Amino acid sequence: MNKIRSPMLIVIGASAGGMAALKKLVAQLPKDFPAPVFIVNHMSADTTGEALVRGLNESGSLPCVHAHDKQSFKSGHIYLAPSDQHMLIAKGKILVTKGARENRSRPAIDPLFRSAAVSYGNRVVGIILTGYLDDGTSGMMAIKRCGGVCIAQDPEDASYPDMPQSVIANVGADYCLPVAGMGAVLSELVSRELPKNKPAPEDIVIEAKIAQRVLSDLPSVEALGDQVPFNCPDCGGVLWKVEDGQFLRYRCHTGHAFTSSVLLAQQTVKIEETLWVALRMFEERQNLLVTMSKKEGEKSPTSISQRAKDSQVHIDRIRAMLRATDKDSYSEGAT
Repeated sequence: MNKIRSPMLIVIGASAGGMAALKKLVAQLPKDFPAPVFIVNHMSADTTGEALVRGLNESGSLPCVHAHDKQSFKSGHIYLAPSDQHMLIAKGKILVTKGARENRSRPAIDPLFRSAAVSYGNRVVGIILTGYLDDGTSGMMAIKRCGGVCIAQDPEDASYPDMPQSVIANVGADYCLPVAGMGAVLSELVSRELPKNKPAPEDIVIEAKIAQRVLSDLPSVEALGDQVPFNCPDCGGVLWKVEDGQFLRYRCHTGHAFTSSVLLAQQTVKIEETLWVALRMFEERQNLLVTMSKKEGEKSPTSISQRAKDSQVHIDRIRAMLRATDKDSYSEGAT
């Protein structure tokens, strides 16, 4: 088989507890590290990410910067996804987009992993670190299917083991090890000789294009799976089920994507929002009925007082449901 010596790409995904793990990882990479490193760390839209950029620059010898759209990349540099934007990889350049959230996150890990797999195939090394739930599992599947390498942090070494555990269970890691051992493995992997790439599977290509906003239409989503009888909690659109073996995901035609566990968590959030609105409306109704009853005095119809009492029954039920929903939220975690 014809083999070529070519540079690798390192793509890393992290969430809760990610800053400490990322600083520990980049500290192990030498100044002449012969591959670019791309990082998505979940962050809220109102943060800048400057603290992480500064921390990575102080911890290691590789320069770290926020990625910019259509920016060329080079070996020995770290590129961090900016706040509230996805970072994608194309041939020789970075794409920064405002595409739909995936797994409630933007930046999300799956779009980065998937785009790298489509563009660079077996030259990609994916690393999944600490975090809640399972963002990164689908993207790691794409890396593996395109011939790349999967590295998962040892769950016992992770501050929050959900994300690496999901990858290990659903994808199967080529390497499962503590962060402290990843530098040596990466130095070995980037020096390998590789066979020529094969074309990426069509379904992975479609999802990579959706993340770029090149396409987002019904035929494309229908090619990925079957329509299901519930809706996208972010936009209200119809959802399609995408099956990766036993791993279930869902997509709407506008681009939102969820794993089954993230979809359940998001549905819980929407249920709670709806219950709070219902509670407010019933309390306002009860207050109005009580006011009417007091104003009418003895002339007040019995039905008004009874309707006020009935409202209290509904209020008590909604409060009980909110307490149950609050417990569900704690058990499901958050990204």
